[in-house]
Amino acid sequence: MHSIFFLIFRRMRQPLLTLVLTYAVAILGLTLMPGQDDAGNVWFMDFFNAFYFVSFMATTIGFGEIPYPFTDAQRLWVTFSLYATVVVWIYALGTLLSLVQDKTFQQALTESRFARRVHRMREDFYLVCGYGETGSALTYALTERDRSVVVIDIDPDRVNMLQLENLRQYVPALQGDASRPKCLLEAGLKHARCKGVVALTNVNEVNLKVAITSKLLHPEIKVICRSDSHDVEENMASFGTDYIINPFDTFANHLATALQAPGLYLLHSWLTGERRLPEAPIYPPTTGRWIICGFGRFGRAIYRRLKSEGIEPVVIESKPEMTGMPETGFVLGRGTEADTLLEAGIDRAVGLVAGTDNDANNLSIIMTARQLRSDLFVILRQNHKENQAIVDAVQADMVMHPSAIIANRIRVLLGTPLLYQFTSLALHQHDEWARELVERLHRLVGSENPAIWEVLLDKEEALAVYDAVMKGRKVTLPHLLSDPGERTRPLPAICLLLKREGQRLVLPADDLVLKAGDRLLFCGRHSARDRMDWCLQNYHALKYILTGEIVSAGWIWRRISRGGNSTSNDKQISQDHGEG
Repeated sequence: MHSIFFLIFRRMRQPLLTLVLTYAVAILGLTLMPGQDDAGNVWFMDFFNAFYFVSFMATTIGFGEIPYPFTDAQRLWVTFSLYATVVVWIYALGTLLSLVQDKTFQQALTESRFARRVHRMREDFYLVCGYGETGSALTYALTERDRSVVVIDIDPDRVNMLQLENLRQYVPALQGDASRPKCLLEAGLKHARCKGVVALTNVNEVNLKVAITSKLLHPEIKVICRSDSHDVEENMASFGTDYIINPFDTFANHLATALQAPGLYLLHSWLTGERRLPEAPIYPPTTGRWIICGFGRFGRAIYRRLKSEGIEPVVIESKPEMTGMPETGFVLGRGTEADTLLEAGIDRAVGLVAGTDNDANNLSIIMTARQLRSDLFVILRQNHKENQAIVDAVQADMVMHPSAIIANRIRVLLGTPLLYQFTSLALHQHDEWARELVERLHRLVGSENPAIWEVLLDKEEALAVYDAVMKGRKVTLPHLLSDPGERTRPLPAICLLLKREGQRLVLPADDLVLKAGDRLLFCGRHSARDRMDWCLQNYHALKYILTGEIVSAGWIWRRISRGGNSTSNDKQISQDHGEG
């Protein structure tokens, strides 16, 4: 707001001074001009009447000569003053209109409205810096889960497009440079409700600056950054950035999981929403020749991962002076030509990675390679979301879309952090364990994507269970998984993880007795989540599940159903849950 007043006074200073000076001269001259009253006596107008007359004269709304008809000298001065004030008013209004149309002034107004809207926010929100493909995907995912989001992007077209998006919640957006601390502060960095900052711009240095600013100005806040440079990652990690996501290394880790344990990869992909069931696990070949087309950031990550798995890949690269050269197995070219692929040994290859930064070239590489070898395992790098239709048509075995990988990873970290911990722990299990869990979940939810939700046993999220546990009642995991409409019928859901006082239990046992403060991760049908809420929050539903006793909730109904003996029952309910 201070910058708006500064701009107004700076641009309007000269017109306002000119206007004041013109009025002063006109008023002063009118008081010095001699007039004549009805009796023929000479008189001079006082300052109040002169100010009054000049005020309505200058606005050209019509006037009369007061308090007596003017003399010729007065009329001559009024004529001069009239033209002078009209010209000054035109000058002042023209300057004001140009100020209103000035982009700097409009930006200041926009920032002021944006800052006021963020300041008035009363729900938790996340600050997303960068509204490209990754930022838009993450914003959509968070708003679909009823999470509030504030966006900063340097591109005004992206900010304008955000206002047209069909999002579940309104998302305040600011066009500005996220590397400037001022923009971050206006977007609510130090707001009490700001729960996290996500830096998703396509410039590593900007993301680094966002992380540094966030940790310095709000040390307790969670900071998640995108980075595709190992040097920048180390810099970010040095001052406590909570999560640093490199899409190329992340996909390389996914590929390693698929190579070692296809069942674990399918479980991870299904739970995080990357794949749908029913789908058979993918089986990347673990022996034989792999060809990597493109030795950029993605190609190098895949190259290192394949070598760590004991596979010697062959690299095709057209600009080795820019990307560097691998230790062994190098062919100069783009990979779109049959000759280059044949030189790389496509006739003996089992896997192909089309990993350049050009979607058209990647598709051409795959189509040419399949003409030479139809049974290849194909990995495709997708660079732009708008090419989704043709990417789907090529039917690659695995698709690496950097924006989708980052958005999905952050969505899990912010929406269900226990799921991230569960998938990390699951990687230490054997593949058969993962296959059995996938089959168990498939029987529960069918082909639909499962609902994943967390439950914290406290007064806010589980009031009834919390009170029962605090009063010494024995509440076990099967109680939470019982249908509140029919206690003998289990809900279509399972508990994947329990976190208690720093300890984490994967697939906890059914006889586990719950404690206050437990945090649980559930997976199942969407309907199971809604029905579990009854058990968590409703005293009567919980009492029915624990004892089988159906308690009439209304006082009148209890009087009718129990023949008027509701007093003792009221006391019992009061003792059970403190007049809940």
